[in-house]
Amino acid sequence: MKRSLRAVTLGLSAFAVGWYIVTPAAEPAASLAHLTGDVARGAYLARAGGCIACHTDIVGGGAPLAGGPALATPFGTFYGPNLTTDKTYGIGNWSVDDFATALRLGQRPDGDHYYPAFPYTFYTGLTDQDVADLWAAFRTVRPAAVASTPHDLKFPFNLREGLLLWQGLFFEAAPFTPVPDQGAEFNRGAYLTESVAHCGACHSPRSLLGALDPDAPFSGSVSWTEEDSRVPSITAEALKEKGWTLEDLSYALKTGIKHDGDVFGGGMGEVVRDGTSFMRPDDLRAIAYYLLNRDIKKPSE
Repeated sequence: MKRSLRAVTLGLSAFAVGWYIVTPAAEPAASLAHLTGDVARGAYLARAGGCIACHTDIVGGGAPLAGGPALATPFGTFYGPNLTTDKTYGIGNWSVDDFATALRLGQRPDGDHYYPAFPYTFYTGLTDQDVADLWAAFRTVRPAAVASTPHDLKFPFNLREGLLLWQGLFFEAAPFTPVPDQGAEFNRGAYLTESVAHCGACHSPRSLLGALDPDAPFSGSVSWTEEDSRVPSITAEALKEKGWTLEDLSYALKTGIKHDGDVFGGGMGEVVRDGTSFMRPDDLRAIAYYLLNRDIKKPSE
C-alpha cells in the first residue's frame, strides 16, 4: 500500500505546477463585514465545530487556541496552528473575510491553500451568520505569543503546490442546502452533522490521497490516530442494528456513556469531552435524529 501511495502521489505532484498555471483563482466571496457577530453563539459553535479541541493543547495546559496537539496521519503529522488574536503568531491581523475564506474555501490570506486535515471541506457549508459569530468569538481570545508548530509531513505532501490540484480534484465550495421534503429537526441535524461538527471527517472512508469516499458516507473507516483501530459506521442501518435509539444517541453525545453502559474511548471520547458535551439538548437530538434517518429510503424509491 505504501508503494502504491508513493507512486500515485508522485505522479500527481508532477502535474501540480501545470494545474496551478491553468486553473483560475476562486471567485472572491461576498464580504461579511456588514454582519454583527454574536460572541456567545460563536463560542458555542467553536466548541461544536472542534475548534477548541484541535487548536488547544488541553492535556499539555496550553493557552486557548494557541496551537493544538499532534495529529498523526499516513501523510505525516499535523498541528493545529495558533488562532489567538496575536498579530505575529496568530490571526490578529486577519479580517472577517480572511477568516471566511479560510473556513469555507481552504485558502490562507497569503494565497496558499490549507491541507484538508483542516476540515474546510465541511465548513464550506457554514452560513454567513455562523461565520460572523465565530469570528466575533475568536476576537475575544487573548493573544498568545506562541509560534505554531510546523507540520511534519512526508514528501511529496510537504509541497503545498499540490494542494491546488487536490482541491481541483476533490473539493467544491458549496453552502449547506436544506432538504426540501424534510422537517426542521432533520435539516438542523444535517447542518450540524455535515458542516459544523463534520462527523463524516472521521466516520467516512478516505482514498489514498485523503479524499472522502462520496459513495460511502458515514460507513466507517480505518482510524488514523489509533493504531489497528477502526472508526465505526454511523449510518442509520448500522446504528439501528446495534440497538441505538434517538434518546440513547442524544444522551451518549452529551455524556459519553453508550447505550450498553460502556463509554466512548479514544478519539470519540475526546470529541464528547471537548465538543458535544457543551452542546444544547435540542441540537444533540437533531444530530441523533439526522443520523438515524438520513439514509432511509422513501417508499417510492
